[in-house]
Amino acid sequence: MRLFIPILLLVAITRPRAELRAQTPIPPTTYELLRAEHARGTDMRAIDAALLSGDPVRQALAARAIGRFEQSAFEPKVIPLLSARSASVRREVVNALGQMRSRYDLAALLASEQDAAVRAVIYETLGRNPNSAATTAQVLTDGLRDSSPAVRSGAARGLESLLRRTARTAAPSAATLRAIREAVKNNSASETRQLLLLALTAANDRDSATVAVAVRDTSAEVRRVAVALGRTWVTDPAPMVRWQALRVAGTCARAAAHVRDASEHVALLAIDLLGEQKCTDAASLAALDRESAAGAAWRHQAHAAVSLAKVAPARAETVVQRLAASPTWQARVYAANAAKLLKDSATLRALAVDKEPNVAIAAMTTREQAIRALRSNHAGLALAAAAQLKGDAALASALPQLRAAFDRFTAMHRVSLRDPRAALLERIGEAADGASTLWLRERLTDADPAIASAAARYLTTLTGSTVAPTTTRYEPAAFPTAQQLAGLDGATATMRLRGIGDVELALRFDDAPMAVHTFATLASAGKFNGLTFHRIVPNFVIQGGSPGADEYDPITDSFMRDEVGLARNARGSFGISTRGRDTGDGQIYVNLVNNFRLDHDYTVFAHVTRGLDLIDRVQEGDVIESIVVRRTTTSAPRRP
Repeated sequence: MRLFIPILLLVAITRPRAELRAQTPIPPTTYELLRAEHARGTDMRAIDAALLSGDPVRQALAARAIGRFEQSAFEPKVIPLLSARSASVRREVVNALGQMRSRYDLAALLASEQDAAVRAVIYETLGRNPNSAATTAQVLTDGLRDSSPAVRSGAARGLESLLRRTARTAAPSAATLRAIREAVKNNSASETRQLLLLALTAANDRDSATVAVAVRDTSAEVRRVAVALGRTWVTDPAPMVRWQALRVAGTCARAAAHVRDASEHVALLAIDLLGEQKCTDAASLAALDRESAAGAAWRHQAHAAVSLAKVAPARAETVVQRLAASPTWQARVYAANAAKLLKDSATLRALAVDKEPNVAIAAMTTREQAIRALRSNHAGLALAAAAQLKGDAALASALPQLRAAFDRFTAMHRVSLRDPRAALLERIGEAADGASTLWLRERLTDADPAIASAAARYLTTLTGSTVAPTTTRYEPAAFPTAQQLAGLDGATATMRLRGIGDVELALRFDDAPMAVHTFATLASAGKFNGLTFHRIVPNFVIQGGSPGADEYDPITDSFMRDEVGLARNARGSFGISTRGRDTGDGQIYVNLVNNFRLDHDYTVFAHVTRGLDLIDRVQEGDVIESIVVRRTTTSAPRRP
């Protein structure tokens, strides 16, 4: 052995430098790692090289990429890096294990891990992992007594996740609840207190003393959660707290008093409550009459029409007719909703053929309307037609129209149109006969594996023999070039909201490079211009960016990869809307509050730096006039 080593060294020393360089692995660039992440495990060369590189930046990126695969088979690749010298690497590895839903004993790491940021993520991840709830709760409550505020916040995150997952089937112990209540009193950090109150909410523990302290908190976010937990009525200067109080403790009198609240979210909720709670007292009816009058804002008229249809149908009739003729199509949607309550078939028939698809959706009540709607290229309308035809006694006679609609959507070559195609295929599968066998077999090679798998299921039922899909893996759009990504690290954007103002954003390339690239590309091409925010959920999110002003009409042709990790769905952050893993289609949402439960499931790609008050003013139908993205440079990305 003593002779062998020097000989090897000599060979190495005397070997030509060019040959040595040829045999020395070149660490992957950031770009190569991002491209490997996009491949979702089909090409691991760059990731494997990064894991072995010893470079903490590359190792952290590789660990994050593996976590985003969400496949336990890759667990052995990252576990050795739990002992990496870099805390940032260890942090990403722990989070990656959480994304895999690993059963690795993370609690054992707490005995030796000294870095507060890593310990915080360990505690947070423990609450997400499928291990014993009782044992995990004990570890997490111990974390609430840690000397580091960051660690205590991580333990609170873990407890919120744990109880949200398990409390309905396994009630937490009295000791766990006592520890959480005590921590609410002993922690001054707003985020930690919110998380702890949410943990109590998940456990249905409405401790009055804890609520009494929390509703006086200096943070509006804490007060909002406390009001929801205690179902307590308060008067509060913060709109989010007023809205929550009205939602959980509203009465007819309180609702009538808030129909002209300074916050439109609160005012519209008040109008809705007057109908939901069947408020027929004089003050309530007077409020509804006032808000439904022709001079009121269209949203007030629309919400009041639905409430009047519930409590005073005769008063609603003229309002519905006025709204049915409104130039604002969203108002006509409310007219259809109210007409259904009134059983006003004439108005519904007229609105069912409205040129605006969302109005036709709201008014659809018959088989004939559904068959006609199958001619539309609006994804939401086609999906609604398929839903209307479910259980139809004569469904088989509609097979030609259903197949034609499915084939038309397929011919658009937009995998992101999965929802209408899946709904249409479901109806076809229900009515299929022997003559449908060939047509279904041709769908086994569909570009979307979800569609191919559905076709296989229907064929299996139809033929009595097991049929497997040909397509089993979705191939996303090609990864962008380095030049296309240039200048996005540190990029900013301005979103102009019509009649409201400009909102400034910081794009988070480090957290979600592909989402930032897609957003910037769409914005630069003007794809968002003129689109609306179609979904408004106060104290949760606003969502927009659909060409069809609905959940189902995509802006991108392909699905986007999720880029989840340690980025937070904090108030003012922008995320990518999805309907399942890796199904982003360009639609965006904005968090109106801290939505901790969305963390690790939804991509966060930007946050508001100015104009959050404007975001709070956005209502249904408000228009994105433009989005301008400012890149930091035009040069190619540097090698790290």
